[in-house]
Amino acid sequence: MQKRIVIIGGGFAGINLALELGKKKHYQVTLVDKNNYNFFPPLIYQVATAFLEPSSISYPIRKLFRNKSNLHFRLGELIKVIPESHQLELSNGIIEYDELVFATGAETNYFGMENVKKNAIPMKTLSDAIQMRNKLLTHFEEATIAKDKAEIAKSLTIVIAGGGPTGVEISGMFAEMRHNIMHKDYPELKDTGAQIYLVDGGAALLKPMSVKSQVNTYESLTKLGVKILLNSHVNDFVNDKVILSDGTEIATKNLIWAAGVSAMSFEGIPVTSYGRGKRMAVDGFHKLVGFEDIYAIGDTAIQSGDPGYPEGHPQVAQVAIQQGVSLAANFTRIAERKAPKSFVYRDRGSMAIIGSNKAVVDLPKPKIHLNGFIAWLAWLFIHLMSLISYRNRFRTFYNWTVAYFSKDQSLRMIIRPVDTTENKDNL
Repeated sequence: MQKRIVIIGGGFAGINLALELGKKKHYQVTLVDKNNYNFFPPLIYQVATAFLEPSSISYPIRKLFRNKSNLHFRLGELIKVIPESHQLELSNGIIEYDELVFATGAETNYFGMENVKKNAIPMKTLSDAIQMRNKLLTHFEEATIAKDKAEIAKSLTIVIAGGGPTGVEISGMFAEMRHNIMHKDYPELKDTGAQIYLVDGGAALLKPMSVKSQVNTYESLTKLGVKILLNSHVNDFVNDKVILSDGTEIATKNLIWAAGVSAMSFEGIPVTSYGRGKRMAVDGFHKLVGFEDIYAIGDTAIQSGDPGYPEGHPQVAQVAIQQGVSLAANFTRIAERKAPKSFVYRDRGSMAIIGSNKAVVDLPKPKIHLNGFIAWLAWLFIHLMSLISYRNRFRTFYNWTVAYFSKDQSLRMIIRPVDTTENKDNL
């Protein structure tokens, strides 16, 4: 009889684990996720800025699992783990497991700032991206009919918190939109005094990358007109004002939060099984501390035993992908009565795009730094090939090609869900 593996989370780690296990028939695998699709987080900001449609970076999980008889999907949200009976309480029922894998990723971390949590625009999920697109486009429309110059500037000024790849990439995208698109779509909004600010608490952008990448990025964004504020972080966002730690106040309705993430904790998993940042503490075989049948991979896990990363691995896509493949191989080894292998992360480099023909790339072995057009081509190729299906790749490539040659895009539509609380008799 096949053992039952339940995977919680359909991101990079969970999907790669499931698809690898789908190549073998040792286990019955059920993947649980609150969304019925997998999506590609590194390109979320392009959905948010209307350069890609949501379907370009997402794909239905059930379609991925077609023709794989041992892979199953369950739509639901984890409520509670019951380890003693090998059960999970989901939002829509109970499910049993023999082996349980957490691949739940991370959620936005607002560092306890309730006003920021309430008023800022997060950049973590596909829903966040659609919300951001709707909110920004609505503010632009409001600015076209406003009479007060200060109100117009507030509607158009954008503050991005977080100088990592997401913050850098979305800053560059907005800067190019301002130069190439805004004067076409909104000719009434010339000379409004609107600004784009990128705020980070560190001394440099793209902290994990090389000094050359940091300098190239700073100079390129500055040339595009982005105002970069380093050694300062957001303290509050209230009454249409972003308040920074150095006392600076920026009048705006648009604070985009790309400043940090935190793992999630779950009822039924003891406090002793968590490490720094609420990440689940695992050994080199991805096994959760204190358990023999529970594992964790990806952003939600912090592993001991990898000599190159004594403080845990970075919360990036490559780690999640490699850990998913590693755990799948270990499950196969266990089924074949072979010894599992400890996970060692292989860093394949870091990259960030700044704008058209502008990007930075750092390769670890040998140490190579690329910038400009070659780095831009490398970023496009890697991200295109990382999309999960040929359909996604074709749609994304088509949209990028149109945007590159036309310096424009046709996806700037405000599409909101219907408010079912409204009185339909008044429609």
